Amino acid sequence: MYLYGASGHAKVIIDIIKAQGGGVEGVVDDDPDLKELRGIPVLHDVIGLSPFIISIGNCKIRKMIAERLNCEFATVIHPSAIISSTATIGEGTVVMQGAIIQTEVQIGKHCIINTKASIDHECVIGDYVHIAPGCTISGDVHVGEGTWIGVGTTIIQGIHVGKNCFIGAGSVIVKDIPDNCKAYGVPCKIVETIK
Repeated sequence: MYLYGASGHAKVIIDIIKAQGGGVEGVVDDDPDLKELRGIPVLHDVIGLSPFIISIGNCKIRKMIAERLNCEFATVIHPSAIISSTATIGEGTVVMQGAIIQTEVQIGKHCIINTKASIDHECVIGDYVHIAPGCTISGDVHVGEGTWIGVGTTIIQGIHVGKNCFIGAGSVIVKDIPDNCKAYGVPCKIVETIK
C-alpha cells in the first residue's frame, strides 16, 4: 500500500496499517527535499503505484488529489474500531482507533473518521468529510461532502449539516447548518459564509 502526503496524519495511518498486519511500501509527497518518513521511502511520482490512501487531513486537498490520481484506493480501519455489519464505508476512507460506527451508517469516499469518533444509526456522511477526534454524532444525521467537523463536536439526532462547512471544535449542533458555512459554539451558530 502507498500513502499520498508525508504528514502527521500519514504517521497515524502507518500505525493503523501496521495494526492490521500490513505495510506501507512508500509515501508520495510533492516536497522534493523529503526522502523518508519513519523509515519508509518518500517518492515523488505515482506512476504504477497502487493502492493508495490519501494521508492529508484537509478535505479540499484530499478531494483534489483523489480526482487527479488514476489508481485504486484502499480503505483502512483500525482493529479497535467498532463497526456495524450493516454500515457501508467508501474507498479511500480511514477509520481510526476507538471509532464507533453504528447500524446502517453510510460513509462516503475518502473520509476521515478520527480517534474515538462515534457515529450513530442511519447517519449519512458525504465524500471527503473529516470527523475529528471525539465527535459524537447522534442518529439520522446527514453531513455534506467536504465538511470538517471539529474536535469534540456533538450533533443531535436528525440534523443536516451542509456541504463544505467548517464546524469549530467543541460545538453543539442543534439546528441544521446550510452549505458553505463556518459555524461554532454552544449552541452552534453560523459566523460566516465560506466563498
